[in-house]
Amino acid sequence: MTTKTRPGNFFEDFRVGQKLVHAPARTVTTGDVAMYTALFGSRFALNSSDPFAQRLGLPRAPVDSLLVFHLVFGRTVADISLNAIANLGYAGGVFGVPVYPGDTLASDSQVIGLKPNKDGRTGVVYVRTTGANQHGQAVLDYVRWVMVRKRDPGLDSTAAPEARVPELPEAVPVSELHCPYAPAAGAYDTSRAGSEFLWDDYAVGERIDHVDGMTIEEAEHMLATRLYQNTARVHFNQHVEREGRFGKRIVYGGHVISLARALSFNGLANALNVAAIHAGRHSAPSFAGDTIYAWSEVRARDALPGRGDIGALRVRTVATKDRPCHDFPGRDATATADPSVVLDLDYTVLMPRR
Repeated sequence: MTTKTRPGNFFEDFRVGQKLVHAPARTVTTGDVAMYTALFGSRFALNSSDPFAQRLGLPRAPVDSLLVFHLVFGRTVADISLNAIANLGYAGGVFGVPVYPGDTLASDSQVIGLKPNKDGRTGVVYVRTTGANQHGQAVLDYVRWVMVRKRDPGLDSTAAPEARVPELPEAVPVSELHCPYAPAAGAYDTSRAGSEFLWDDYAVGERIDHVDGMTIEEAEHMLATRLYQNTARVHFNQHVEREGRFGKRIVYGGHVISLARALSFNGLANALNVAAIHAGRHSAPSFAGDTIYAWSEVRARDALPGRGDIGALRVRTVATKDRPCHDFPGRDATATADPSVVLDLDYTVLMPRR
C-alpha cells in the first residue's frame, strides 16, 4: 500500500538549529471563544465584555491569553510532538499584542536543544516557538521541551543526535512584558470585574486557595484538544493507548492550565491577562474523571517601567487532582513531589493599580 501521509518526526529527525514552519495557520473566530468559555467557564471580565475592554483602551474584548497559547501550540504538534510521550515543561514565555476574533495565527519553531534518554527509546527535544498574527506581529514566544519516541529504539543507536541542552531563562524580565492597556483615570470597574482586590492588595508570600474544583469529562478534554488542532495520539487513540503505559488517553496538559486559570478567578479576578510564563511543569498526568483544584502563591509584585496604573503580579499556581487544596500539606517548594499535583506553573499577570 502506498502512502502520502506524514508519520511525524521522531527524535532522530531533529537537529539543533532546525527551523520548522507549521501548518495550517488558523483564523480565530467568535465560535472559538464561545467554545473555550463553554469548556472552562472562564469569567474574566476583559475577555467577556467589549465595553469593559474599551474602558481599558482596547477596541473590544481580546481572546483569552491561554486560548492564544493553545492555538499557537496546536500548530506545532504535527511537527514536534506527534510521537511524544509527554510534554515536560515551559520557560521564557512572553505574550505579545492582543488577539481578536478575525486575526489569523501562524506558528514557527526552532530546535534549540536535544538530549537522548538513557533508556535508548526516547529523547528530549527543546524548541522555541513563535506565534504571529497576519501582520507579522508576535502574539506569543516561548520555549518548551517534550519527550519524543525514537524511530529506532536502542541504546547504541548511531542515528541519535548529539546531546545539547540549552540554557533556559529563570524568569522573563519585567522590562519585556507587553502591556496594551491605557485606562482613563477611574475607568476600571471593580464591581463589573468581580473583585475589589487590585495589585496593591496582594503581598509577596500570600497564598490563595481558589476553593472550587472542576471534573474533567472525557468528551470535554477531547473537544478542547480538537479545538486547538492538537493531533497528539496520546489524547485521542484509545485503541493504542489501551496497551500503553497508563491504559487510557492522557489529558492534554494545557487543558489543566486553562482549568487552573479559570479556577483562579476566585481570588485573582482582576488579573487582566497572562503576560509571561516563566516556568511550568506537568508533574503528573491527568485523566478523564479527575477533579482539578488549584491554589496560588504570590511570588513578586513588580511595577512596570513608566506605568502607575498597571502592575505585574508574579504568581505560582499549583493544580491538584482529587485533592482540595485547603488540606494540602505545607504548600511549599516540595509540592510537586506530592502525587496529587498535576501542574506547577510560574507566571506573571497584569493587574490594575489603585
